[in-house]
Amino acid sequence: NTISCVRMPAYYYLFLNAFSVVRRCVKVLSGQEYAAKIINTKKLSARDHQKLDREARICRLLKHPNIVRLHDSISEEGHHYLIFDLVTGGELFEDIVAREYYSEADASHCIQQILEAVLHCHQMGVVHRDLKPENLLLASKSKGAAVKLADFGLAIEVEGDQQAWFGFAGTPGYLSPEVLRKDPYGKAVDLWACGVILYILLVGYPPFWDEDQHRLYQQIKAGAYDFPSPEWDTVTPEAKDLINKMLTINPAKRITASEALKHPWISHRSTVASCMHRQETVECLKKFNARRKLKGAILTTMLATRNFSGKSNTFQKTTGLAGFCSQVGLWFESCLGCLVMDWCPILGVSLTPCVAGLGSSSPCPARDKRHQSTCVCLCLCVNALSFLFISKFTLLDSCSMLIVPPCFAVRKQEIIKVTEQLIEAISNGDFESYAKMCDPSVTAFEPEALGNLVEGLDFHRFYFENLWSKNSKPVHTTILNPHIHLIGEEAACIAYIRITQYIDTNGMPRTAQSEETRIWHRRDGKWQIVHFHRSGSPSAIAK
Repeated sequence: NTISCVRMPAYYYLFLNAFSVVRRCVKVLSGQEYAAKIINTKKLSARDHQKLDREARICRLLKHPNIVRLHDSISEEGHHYLIFDLVTGGELFEDIVAREYYSEADASHCIQQILEAVLHCHQMGVVHRDLKPENLLLASKSKGAAVKLADFGLAIEVEGDQQAWFGFAGTPGYLSPEVLRKDPYGKAVDLWACGVILYILLVGYPPFWDEDQHRLYQQIKAGAYDFPSPEWDTVTPEAKDLINKMLTINPAKRITASEALKHPWISHRSTVASCMHRQETVECLKKFNARRKLKGAILTTMLATRNFSGKSNTFQKTTGLAGFCSQVGLWFESCLGCLVMDWCPILGVSLTPCVAGLGSSSPCPARDKRHQSTCVCLCLCVNALSFLFISKFTLLDSCSMLIVPPCFAVRKQEIIKVTEQLIEAISNGDFESYAKMCDPSVTAFEPEALGNLVEGLDFHRFYFENLWSKNSKPVHTTILNPHIHLIGEEAACIAYIRITQYIDTNGMPRTAQSEETRIWHRRDGKWQIVHFHRSGSPSAIAK
């Protein structure tokens, strides 16, 4: 029962974040494979050690076919190892979108397994507190593999039906009204989260959604959700009834896990749940998964940035786009190790990941190929469409809060300002000002390029010289919903909707809309665009 009993193949990472790493390991005597969660304990506070002990203690209690099982907990100087089942099927939600057939009955079977896991937790006096798609895994890639509930890092122990204030913890869209009200809470919070998950399983999008977190929380506290047409018209009344019972605002009246498992939609699935293929649900779920992955990548990147930016050599000066992207590639490799971008196909993007593995001998493509190097920014902004999925988010943990320093807000306003100046130069047909704000090797994807990656300023110069400089009619541009993500000290990504009002050749007022993502890099104190992506219909006036 010592660490020498297991072997961890070099660089074989299953998961990595700013706090721990999960690696595949092998028990030497039996050859059995497991997943080892490795926590660096050198800088853990006393409270962090208590949380780690609590997680291990809780996981030891839980032995159920629908829960990732803890087999061992090993401590040595500087590190702690939690040895879990090796689950190789990936996330449940990712598996669903890869299926050829998915029905309401399948959703019923999925939520049944989740409820079985939750019931076992509650029977053992454990509240998970962080039920969400990322924590729902499949045991293997085999058809019909069991759903496994994972990650008990925020779980707590309760006695019976104890209600108390255990702290503000969870993930925004899955938090229950009582937690948001900071009322005493208990096992019922898990059933609320199950209701949110079931809603998503049936239509592919969440019941509560708003870009503004305050408004999102107001929706949740009011229980303000509905079953809009046409997607909900094909869902059986029994399924809606179960959701209503799970998403009951009053936790005392909310259905329990045991009661939910007896609900006709689950217990009599074969005769009650519809077997019609739900293609629209699958399509919506693809977008939902892409948004989740993007947000997760950005969050991980921000955490890594915070840890890395303390070093004096953060983003050393480089020249040209290739140099900048190479630096970003090196930064990703050193900070994130292995970042498997398995979500690229979901977004319709073909990509060879720039980060092959920590310590990999193969060179990062970002160092060798200029065009491919821009793809390292993919996990910050995939393309102009991806910004639709970016929303405000907060890392909620009773002990660790992601705090954004005031200087971040100032820098974000600076990015908005330079973006407005760039657009003003475009509207005025001022190529000289525009060129000063762009890297000479700027790259872009835009409708006029017909899907090709454009490099340099010559492509843009054509429009300035032949259209905008001759256009004397007024043009007014507005930026809506700007989202800024800071990349270290010298780079930033901004995504927004751009509304352009103009007068056409017939003297009629027109409005054009485009979705834009721009990557800024600061050189010698000046911000310059190194890459942008614009979607929408080809339109010179909206360029």
